[in-house]
Amino acid sequence: MAAEEPIISGMAGRYATALYELAHEAKSIDAVKGDLDRFSAMLGDSADLLRLVRSPVYTAEEQTKAIDAVLSKAKIGGLAGKFISTVASNRRLFAVREMISGFNALVSKARGETRAEVTVAEKLDDKHLETIKEAILASTKQKNVELDVKIDPAILGGLKVKIGSRMIDASLKTKLNSIRNAMKEVR
Repeated sequence: MAAEEPIISGMAGRYATALYELAHEAKSIDAVKGDLDRFSAMLGDSADLLRLVRSPVYTAEEQTKAIDAVLSKAKIGGLAGKFISTVASNRRLFAVREMISGFNALVSKARGETRAEVTVAEKLDDKHLETIKEAILASTKQKNVELDVKIDPAILGGLKVKIGSRMIDASLKTKLNSIRNAMKEVR
């Protein structure tokens, strides 16, 4: 299976592929995906947890001990919990977000889904997310689209949508930069 999956590569891709294969064998893909999505959301909500994950200052033992405590409190166990703990003990926690993204890409491919990465300035409500999803469905002519929503206040407003190698940048920051550049050319 790993040889036929060109959608992810590198160290994070190898970990994601290994986890996918284990989850597939255990028939627990949905449970693992749910736990990984919860952990990913925790990373997005907690600057301290993100610092722990990214920082090379902590030893493998310190990271593993802290991550195990976080996983226990969040009730993330089973295959996903063991995976994240193993990643921490192997000093690869800095790449856990890419691993989760790679796992989700493998799940989406197996289900025939299209994944779209949507970057917005602030959290969107369900109605807006559904509108974005419908627009992407109409433009891609796919039967199902999964959204990976990222919040980046630096884009000021609007949104960026990335589907595969295609990128649509309708952010306010980009529009303002275009106006700024146009005004420089007029001088």
